[in-house]
Amino acid sequence: MLSGPSGVGKDTVILELLRLVPNLCRPAAFTTRTRRPGEEDGRDYSFVDPQTFAAMKAGQQFLETAVVHGHDYGTSSARVAALLGRGEDVLLKIDVQGAAKIKAAGVDALFIFLAPPSREALVERLRRRETESPEELAIRTRDQERELAASSWYDHLVVNDDVGRAAQEIARLLAEMPRDRS
Repeated sequence: MLSGPSGVGKDTVILELLRLVPNLCRPAAFTTRTRRPGEEDGRDYSFVDPQTFAAMKAGQQFLETAVVHGHDYGTSSARVAALLGRGEDVLLKIDVQGAAKIKAAGVDALFIFLAPPSREALVERLRRRETESPEELAIRTRDQERELAASSWYDHLVVNDDVGRAAQEIARLLAEMPRDRS
């Protein structure tokens, strides 16, 4: 599980991590938020309307769900099971709420929190990426405090002060994980 506040660079680190670690897959989570420029449905997220998401949730199709920055997000149980069934290592990019639910359920996983070098750097990254309206930016900035406070219960904290170094550190942590956990 990889979590971190909005704007910390999770997607950028994950792209480098997928290049570094063979057999690592990241299933696309479902979300009700609007697709951003450059995002591809099914690759970055599976974009669905609120009614579809609610039906999937009622049908117990999610490993976890959370409302993040005013939008629904959920991890597909079937997608995770399919990847694990093929022998793939699964990396979930997941909000702190969803990660807490998975941890509370006793799922055997490694929980990594990606942190910014500073709060100021985090706010600047959010502003620079220009993907949110001023209202959405205010919500994400407000939610950062809650997200950063949750970092204390994660197994590892990795500071994203350099994408390559952060990805290499996460790759090392993954390599140190026992493979047969049965």
